[in-house]
Amino acid sequence: MSATTPFKVFSGTNSRYLAEKICKSLGCELGNMNITHFADGEFAVSYEESIRGQYVFLVQSTFPNSDNLMELLLMIDAAKRASAKSIIAVIPYFGWARQDRKDKPRVSIGAKLVADLLSVAGIDRLITMDLHADQIQGFFDIPVDHLYASTIFAPYIQSLNLENLVIATPDVGGSKRASTYAKFLDVPLVLCHKTREKANVVASMQIIGDVKDKNVILIDDMVDTAGTITKAADIMKEAGARSVRAIASHCVMSGPASERVQNSELEEIVFTDSIPYSLRCAKVKQLSIADMFAETIHRVMTNESISSQYLI
Repeated sequence: MSATTPFKVFSGTNSRYLAEKICKSLGCELGNMNITHFADGEFAVSYEESIRGQYVFLVQSTFPNSDNLMELLLMIDAAKRASAKSIIAVIPYFGWARQDRKDKPRVSIGAKLVADLLSVAGIDRLITMDLHADQIQGFFDIPVDHLYASTIFAPYIQSLNLENLVIATPDVGGSKRASTYAKFLDVPLVLCHKTREKANVVASMQIIGDVKDKNVILIDDMVDTAGTITKAADIMKEAGARSVRAIASHCVMSGPASERVQNSELEEIVFTDSIPYSLRCAKVKQLSIADMFAETIHRVMTNESISSQYLI
């Protein structure tokens, strides 16, 4: 494909592991790019091969720290100035997505700001996965291909062959996502209602539904400090659940998250590899999204339907 189609794939520093797998699936070489770091922390981006008239796919998740976002912006600007025909940002994990609205006075809407930065920098298209809020797509005035990790997770859940399966969500905000899984698998849905004292601190949680003697799978879009999802697992075990597993798209896993997961009642927690996970926790498993993104890139280049590859 790469020999006959005018496109190239490049990667930022911290998403190179994923970009290499995407290129392997596409049967092409990862583009040659140099990122020079200066003593004061500033860095500069340069393409070491011609991209004039090319479709350029830039793979970079914008997880903390903010260098990942800044690196992507410089990659976009350099590609625009190098006369790339089209610049497509491939952002498996779209950072700042939790700031999608004003939930109290005098706060920023970070997701809109990031969308504006990417647009002004010069992207022509965005490919991302499991946005924290679907409406973030509307912050862009360019095509957005919003992929779903359910394409990876649904077959995995089916492969477990669990009896008395129940799909659950650790908070009411994720009920739509969990309900989609429950309908696809034809199993009951259980909700958890939580209240927070402040960000990343859960005050209380109640189960809405029956989990006694059930095998429960918690569904979420991301796990940050793992406070919510481990508390939900522990409460469900106390309520008589036979087993509790968790599935989440993005492995943020900051601070005490790994220790909390290891010490919780969770049997396992399964993520995609949208974010690199360097810590080691025996209960954490990552499934690759490289083939799904490679297929999407192929469909973009051949003008085929993107949505037809979704399972749910």
